[in-house]
Amino acid sequence: MCRIIVLLGIILSVSNALYSQSHSEWIEISFKYLNDNHLDSAEVALTNALRAEPDNPLNAFLFHNLGTIQRRLGKNKDALQSYSLALRRYPKNKTFLSDRASLNAETDDYVTALIDYNTLLEEEPNNEEALYQRGLVNIELKNFESAESDFNRMLELSPMSFYARLGLATLYKVEKRYDEAEGIYIYLETKEPNHPEIYAGRAEIYLLKEKAGRALTEINKAIRWSETENPYFYIIRSRAKLLMREKDSAAEDIRKAMSLGYDAKEAEILLRLTK
Repeated sequence: MCRIIVLLGIILSVSNALYSQSHSEWIEISFKYLNDNHLDSAEVALTNALRAEPDNPLNAFLFHNLGTIQRRLGKNKDALQSYSLALRRYPKNKTFLSDRASLNAETDDYVTALIDYNTLLEEEPNNEEALYQRGLVNIELKNFESAESDFNRMLELSPMSFYARLGLATLYKVEKRYDEAEGIYIYLETKEPNHPEIYAGRAEIYLLKEKAGRALTEINKAIRWSETENPYFYIIRSRAKLLMREKDSAAEDIRKAMSLGYDAKEAEILLRLTK
């Protein structure tokens, strides 16, 4: 019985010590966890910092950091809430808006993403990254004229802009202006021959033209030059292999894409084609 009482006393003393940490101490602890890549613990530490001093002016930045950690953990709903709490204090902060917009786009909420990009660009009309991302969102929303306007504005600001041309190629591909899109990719290849997005984009054009062999060659280049494994590249390759009736190999690529985080429902639909 005495041992149980002693043990309870130790637990309570440790618990009290943890909760007695100050706002700044919790922030320091969160940085240490982040440096060690212990994201779950960093999330808890930042949450405790916010609880320690709910009215601290720094909390907007803590909410933003918390949202980024939650995003890396795959907790997208929590991350969006944290970003929104950061924006409640600083509604026109460029970084806060950009991160919430990109996460909304990532989760296919393009309408909300567009609102954030519009707000950001009202404050910084020459922000090329925001113009590019808004252009992509406009493509998803089928606002093709607005998308083209965003990419052309980028070219006005930076006539040699790689991403403005990449955006236009994406737009032309969606509009079925395949020859124009391919011409842009050929030009971009002369500028950045090791850029994987060039080959992935061209592979998609060849898929749309049902030129499976050429699509396979291009997507293999994209995979080879990519610094990180992109699940969508494996989906493109699986589609090329399906056209070539290489079903077993296509299924391997689809499963690889799933292991890298590709949407399971969409992957299952493709997997049925490999049976």
